[in-house]
Amino acid sequence: MDFIFVEGLQVEARIGIYPRERSAAQMLEINLTFGVPDAAAERDDIADTIDYDKVVSRIAEVLQQRQFNLLETLGEYLVALLFEEFGAPWVRVSIAKPGVIRTVRRVGVYIERGRDGCVPVPPSPGPIGMPRN
Repeated sequence: MDFIFVEGLQVEARIGIYPRERSAAQMLEINLTFGVPDAAAERDDIADTIDYDKVVSRIAEVLQQRQFNLLETLGEYLVALLFEEFGAPWVRVSIAKPGVIRTVRRVGVYIERGRDGCVPVPPSPGPIGMPRN
């Protein structure tokens, strides 16, 4: 399996449980890695892969329309989005809130899922913000 990664996607979102977080949009940093069919490299055709530009646009669209309480919920939503709308067989996502706590550089969540038990060896080294196995 081949992988595409999107590193350091910065988007504004309304997310959080505390009043200070819910009062205005805040910047999130999202990192994605997702599996793509080997056919993409074999045939050199965008129709055989997942268009990362469309993924980024779709995520920005969702975050303009929806509010989430928890990063975990947003992470699971993004995994489902990549499975259902884009057909990814495997997804790794990290979402961080930079500077949300004065004494912490960033806080976040990391989620990794395979569709139908698909658990490939993850790419290494992983993009920034992703734990390495």
